[in-house]
Amino acid sequence: MAARPATVTSRSAWHDVPRLKVRQFAAIAMAEAPALAEEIRSEIRREYPHLPEVLDESGEPMALIGIRRAIEVFVQHLEHADYSTGRPTVPPGVFQEFGRGEGLGGRSLDSLQAIYRMGVRLAWRRFAEIGQRVEIPPPAMYELVDAGYQYLDGLVDQSVRGYAEAAARQAGERLRLQRRLMELLLVEHHRGDPAEALTERAARIGWPLPGKVAVGVLLRPAREAVAPAVGQGVLLDMEYEQPRMVVPEPDAAGRSELLHRALTGWSGAIGPPVPLADAAKSLRWAEAAVRLMERGLLPSGEVLYCTEHTEALVLLQPEELIDDLALRCLAPLTHCGPTHGRRLAETLLAWLETRGGAPEVAARLGVHPQTVRYRLRQIRELWGAEIDDPDRRFELELVLRAQRLRGTLGEQRGRG
Repeated sequence: MAARPATVTSRSAWHDVPRLKVRQFAAIAMAEAPALAEEIRSEIRREYPHLPEVLDESGEPMALIGIRRAIEVFVQHLEHADYSTGRPTVPPGVFQEFGRGEGLGGRSLDSLQAIYRMGVRLAWRRFAEIGQRVEIPPPAMYELVDAGYQYLDGLVDQSVRGYAEAAARQAGERLRLQRRLMELLLVEHHRGDPAEALTERAARIGWPLPGKVAVGVLLRPAREAVAPAVGQGVLLDMEYEQPRMVVPEPDAAGRSELLHRALTGWSGAIGPPVPLADAAKSLRWAEAAVRLMERGLLPSGEVLYCTEHTEALVLLQPEELIDDLALRCLAPLTHCGPTHGRRLAETLLAWLETRGGAPEVAARLGVHPQTVRYRLRQIRELWGAEIDDPDRRFELELVLRAQRLRGTLGEQRGRG
């Protein structure tokens, strides 16, 4: 077997510095750490006067504590001239807290990283002075610079971790508050005035109360589908099996185009625009539309607007009532046989919709006018004088349109 290659470890320049000089350098640097920390903090306050000052329980600035601790940990590692215990590592806690504070304050990490770089520059300037006093060789000091910037990377990593924790916490809190707001919006209000509670909950997430809303119900394209990027103004709750969303001012310019792009690949329905207090009604229509989509009675594969499918929603919703009305209104067709009965029903519907004669009905059905005349005579024989009653004609058209929406009757060829 071939021998494993030996691991090559670069030799530290500090290994060649006499131990006495290393101890002198470390002792002086440690003694000057408090003053250096104060100098760095003062420079930070001068460059960033609007940076908030956070105090610990004893009233000491957290920034000063963090800077001093970072310097002390870094200097302590110089006691190990060959870095046998590894490069200096950042003390946890304080710098995570700095990043967490930036996140909770709604600021970016850019200024914090600039502050850290300033601190490293100032610290290096002081260490260079101490190195000259103690006569530390240049190679060792150059290595110290490199270690300092690696240490800086560790400071940033700690702060990024704290920043990410704060962002996750804020996002989770916002989702919780948003869900509570949506629950109040979408409940049927039988008594009491929820306006005050709505205002308070909306204010907590910075959501301006709109005059009108439309409520959507979505069908997931996949179990683990990522939430659609509907924008901050649209409230979205992905916790439901069928996610819900509340669209403010749905008729505002550009709103439908933005939603169309955001919901590409999703399907579902958006209820009609309603006053804010009636959001539950918009939800009810959206849920009804989704049920019809799942049954194949409305187009699937996209997000529909209920206002564009009013006929289907009105006629297909009360199934039991429409079915009962159909039994009574279409009773004369019972003994005609299924095929002939369907043709008579289609002819009757075309006649009711056109209010025309045989040529108009024939054009709508795509058959010969003489065929239509024959069927219309049969229809008049079956219904008699009732076919001239406006209320009966309305009921007939209602049930026949519902059957056509269900697919029981064919589409007329001439329908626009």
